[in-house]
Amino acid sequence: MQTAARSGRRRQATCAIAAACLAVSLLAGCSSTSFVDSLPASIGGLPDKTPARPATPPAYPAVHDLPPARADVPLSEAEKKKLREDLAATRERAARQGGKSDVITVTGSTQSAGAARNP
Repeated sequence: MQTAARSGRRRQATCAIAAACLAVSLLAGCSSTSFVDSLPASIGGLPDKTPARPATPPAYPAVHDLPPARADVPLSEAEKKKLREDLAATRERAARQGGKSDVITVTGSTQSAGAARNP
């Protein structure tokens, strides 16, 4: 008889603890953030250097708005050729300033001997 009484008390205690946990979780879900803001930092509130919340919440970003069309146009073939030549000249000049003499010409462009690409 004593074991049945103990198991009954245990069951009641377990139910009471579960009910208390449920009640606390329900109440915590209903708490407002302004209450947490007013708590001191020593008992779980926000730190002293935390910036204040804005008076009005920010507007949602415009997700479906597309950015305006670009004003830039792609480079023409002549501009691409000029940029390639400028790059080749800059590489050659940098190689001369750095004391490198192992610059080789490969099909119209300059490359350092150690900078070959993987096939």
